[in-house]
Order: sequence, then C-alpha cells, then structure tokens
Amino acid sequence: MKSDPYLRMQEPLLIVISGPSGVGKDTILQQLKKRNVTFHFVVTVASRSARPGEVDGVDYNFVTETEFKRMIEDDELLEYARVYREHKGVPKDQVRQAFSSGKDVIMRLDVQGAARIRQLAPEAVLVFIVAGSEEELIRRLRARRTESPEAIDTRVATARQELQRIGEFDYCLVNPQGNVDAAVDGILAIISAEHARVQQRQVRL
Repeated sequence: MKSDPYLRMQEPLLIVISGPSGVGKDTILQQLKKRNVTFHFVVTVASRSARPGEVDGVDYNFVTETEFKRMIEDDELLEYARVYREHKGVPKDQVRQAFSSGKDVIMRLDVQGAARIRQLAPEAVLVFIVAGSEEELIRRLRARRTESPEAIDTRVATARQELQRIGEFDYCLVNPQGNVDAAVDGILAIISAEHARVQQRQVRL
C-alpha cells in the first residue's frame, strides 16, 4: 500500500551552525530566537566564566573545569572539545529530549565540534558561516575587546586553517557586517528546503 504524500511525517533536523571565531554565530542564534521559531536551541556547556553580557543557561551553561571532567567521565556529553584553553560540550539528554518532541535542533559549534557531530550523525545539516573578508573578521575580533593582540592573531591563524575545511559542510553562508538578517534568512531557507526533500534526513543519536 502506497503512503499518502499529504500525511508524510517530517523528520526533525539536527542543524549545526559553525565557522571561525568572530563570524557572528552567537548573533545569528540571537536573531533566530527573536523570530519566535519553534526550534530547540542547544545550550552548550563551557568550562569558563561568563563574559560581560553573557547569561548562564542562555548563552552557555558555565561550569568549572572539574565539573566538566565529571560530565565527560559520566558520559553526559554528545561531543566535546578543548578550544582556546577551554572545554565546550553538547549535553546528550538535551538533544534527545528535543528530538523526542519532534522539534528541529540547532546547535552552535566550532569547526572541530561540527566534524565530530558529522561522525556521530552523518545526516546532520552542517552550515559554515563566514565573514565578508578576513579584514572584516579581524575588525570584529578587535571590537570584542576580550582578547590580547596575540590571542587575536592566534584566532585569525586558526580561521585560515578552518576555512580549508569548508568542503566538509553542506552549506556556506556569508554573515555580512551590519546585516545579520541576511544570514538568518539564509538559514531559515536552508531548513525549509531540507524539510521539502522527498528523501528526508533521519538523524539517529
């Protein structure tokens, strides 16, 4: 018996927003939330203190290095990595609970974290975000006023290496300076197109 296309179930998507430091991943997520979309936004665990303006439980779940190591030992993290002298990780339960409710899941990860998710869930949708140019990226990093000139040089060098891995992603979007809505519109268009696929992605974690 043939299935009725009008009754076709939509599979929840796992969307990973990634890219070099300073391209505006956090800003994109903030604007997505303001659109009142029904996604589940994963709150990453970070082993550092909050920066000015960051809110615990909203931007990240901030924990001590000791607590982070305990979470690793207890197998509570889907993936984790050490980036710029701090650990970041994705809680397993948070993602699985969202999937069980049928919601699309969006997570923000660095490039190596995105690669790890690709290994765990080949059907995840990986979106690589870039700035308009390297000069623009440097201006953004300097404007944050959170790192020394040496730390910024390290981030720029890392960004050059990460750009070489763009072929590991499904999509690439430019986040233009002063026009984050263009990047947000692009992500929503990608999600809409993915849900319209005849062969739905089926993520199993």
